[in-house]
Amino acid sequence: MKVVFMGTPEFAVGTLKKCIEKHDVIAVFTQPDKPKGRGNKMTPPPVKVVAEQHGIPVFQPERLRKAPWPEQLKDLAPDVIVVVAYGQLLTQEVLDIPKFGCINIHASLLPKYRGAAPINWAIANGEPETGVTTQMMNAGLDTGDMLLKWSVPIGEDMNAGELHDILAVAGADLLIETLDGLENGTLVPEVQNDAESCYAIKLSKEIARIDWNMSAVAIKNRINGFNPWPVAHTSLHEQPFKIFSAKVFSDEDQLLNADALSGSVVKIDKNGIYVKTGDGLLLIEEVQWGSGKRMSAGAFLLGNPLAVGTYFN
Repeated sequence: MKVVFMGTPEFAVGTLKKCIEKHDVIAVFTQPDKPKGRGNKMTPPPVKVVAEQHGIPVFQPERLRKAPWPEQLKDLAPDVIVVVAYGQLLTQEVLDIPKFGCINIHASLLPKYRGAAPINWAIANGEPETGVTTQMMNAGLDTGDMLLKWSVPIGEDMNAGELHDILAVAGADLLIETLDGLENGTLVPEVQNDAESCYAIKLSKEIARIDWNMSAVAIKNRINGFNPWPVAHTSLHEQPFKIFSAKVFSDEDQLLNADALSGSVVKIDKNGIYVKTGDGLLLIEEVQWGSGKRMSAGAFLLGNPLAVGTYFN
């Protein structure tokens, strides 16, 4: 099939490579280069780097909906447009161009977790499983008819970075299976039930601020869901205190410290820092304080001893 591929981040790279192996990728559309790092050096998206390595023409429109881009796509005459985390909505004019439509890989089990951050919110909300879905795109946001799904359990200590890598590989394989089914006419699209949908809002540093009145389980899930970005955080002595991993801890200390304020340190040992939450204790295991290095909580305590009663706010 003649494929136009639209994608931007690392998540889309594996799928692009699979498409190059199995089909004729005639063009790649991706977001414009952006400044990155301390020197604000203009940096190409990961998808652009792979496309150029394979000699595929790359287009980077600021707005795909504006001229001359719809006409450019019509001139390319693709059989299908594959969209993976592209970052722009497609107009109906564009959706109508390819013979087999526009196919999107979404990193959730639709209709749950439509939107920008499905991997993160599936973990942050304590879902037992998630997956990837291929869908026929329409003018809505992740509302098109579903084609194929692949699911995976979410491990108790799995973070968003680990789940991202699993779903990136699975999504690439599922896309190839979907394109085969479209060519063979064997796929039966399934309409999404809007009543079962929920929206995965875009992440921000403010969203990742820890509310210690939440339960230990809820806080742990958010720590895992927001790792590697934006990273769950609180404040210690007026300096940012990032938490990369933690465990729910349950023993007699919960009763002994029942009157402690949520967010206060109730115990310290070689395993880490035990903090009172709205329900239960949280054992903090990996941290970064201020501009310091990321390290185990045990290593942090060696150079920064904390007293029981210290309060994270």
